[in-house]
Amino acid sequence: MTSRASERGADPLVERLAESLRRHGFEDARVAIVLGSGLGAFASALSNSRSVSFADLDDMPASRVPGHAGEFAMGELGGVRVLVQRGRVHLYEGWSAREVVRSVRAFARVGVRALVLTNAAGGLHEDWRPGVLMRVRDHINLQGETPLAAHEIAHGCPYDPGLASAIDRSAIEVGCELRNGVYAALTGPAYETPAEIRMLAWMGADAVGMSTVMEAVAAHASGLRVAAVSCITNAAAGVGTTPPSHDEVLRAGHDASASFVRLLEASVPAIARGIAS
Repeated sequence: MTSRASERGADPLVERLAESLRRHGFEDARVAIVLGSGLGAFASALSNSRSVSFADLDDMPASRVPGHAGEFAMGELGGVRVLVQRGRVHLYEGWSAREVVRSVRAFARVGVRALVLTNAAGGLHEDWRPGVLMRVRDHINLQGETPLAAHEIAHGCPYDPGLASAIDRSAIEVGCELRNGVYAALTGPAYETPAEIRMLAWMGADAVGMSTVMEAVAAHASGLRVAAVSCITNAAAGVGTTPPSHDEVLRAGHDASASFVRLLEASVPAIARGIAS
């Protein structure tokens, strides 16, 4: 892992990872998707696909968290060339902010123009049952870190209105229930207390998780257009009647996979048309 001192400058390992992806033929996809906990089934929707393990790539951090397969897949969806990342690393595993976003920065160097981030999240609304999908319209970063270098400037909300519209239209076309809301990111790995959930609700959050915001900020700063979708896999502490658990997250992600795949299958071609115009 990199030191805190090295985070103050550019990360040369991003280019090493990008070059490694190129050597394996993982380039020239216009859309990339990062799959969160329990959502890896989407990769099977790709045609003419091939995959490579994180372990076979130079300087690609790998997660040890269940539900994160640790591989890239490349294939086609609706005639669109798509790069899929199955699994991600998290701050709570001991990785730095720069390491967490290394792959999305590499995407920008291998031709990707739009990035769709997905995650499993706790819901802050009693009427949001597990399996509901939420398009992230904004986020609250409570992780106490930034992936940005001193020379990078973040211009407000990183989530692209054009991509958001494409996803919303696609949800209507396929009859997929899709909410939209604010995603709050905490460091983890412990789930939030009921008091913390009340604080997040007061701040305007609709869902809470431990990922996504670092990647969204870094991807936006790297020139990518960004969207994000949360799968509400459990009720947050104090909202539901049972304590949240990772097993519950994985089960709910699996149960929601059909609607999630349906949404992304419709959204990817719409996103590709938008970035081509």
